[in-house]
Amino acid sequence: MPALLLASTLPLLSQPLLVAQLNQPDPSNPGSKGAEVYCFMRKAGNDHEVSWTAAYALIKRQSASLFKTSPEHAAVMITEAVVKSPETYPDCGRFIGALYGSEKPAPLQSDIPASGSTGPVPIPSGGGTTRHDRYSY
Repeated sequence: MPALLLASTLPLLSQPLLVAQLNQPDPSNPGSKGAEVYCFMRKAGNDHEVSWTAAYALIKRQSASLFKTSPEHAAVMITEAVVKSPETYPDCGRFIGALYGSEKPAPLQSDIPASGSTGPVPIPSGGGTTRHDRYSY
């Protein structure tokens, strides 16, 4: 009888390992690798262009396709990885819009000034990058 009890608890003991494995990026998926690079760089304070260039270069290099991965497809691959595993890429969802042409991601609470002002914050007007410029290759 104790052997039966031991055998029935073994699957339960292995489940935390499976849950821990689900939270890890898939090392064989170029989209997961690209998301990891893009999100890490953005959270480290890099702007979209630098982060995107690094992530896209990695995706192009890691893809096993005969054809080059388009920038649009690479952006979708990153988005899918972040949406599929948001716990793996915490706070990265706010940067995803920049892959599709939004100029500024939503600020973190720590980015909001502590002065207590609740008025509108001016957005600097500068020649933004167009979608065509961003994804031309």
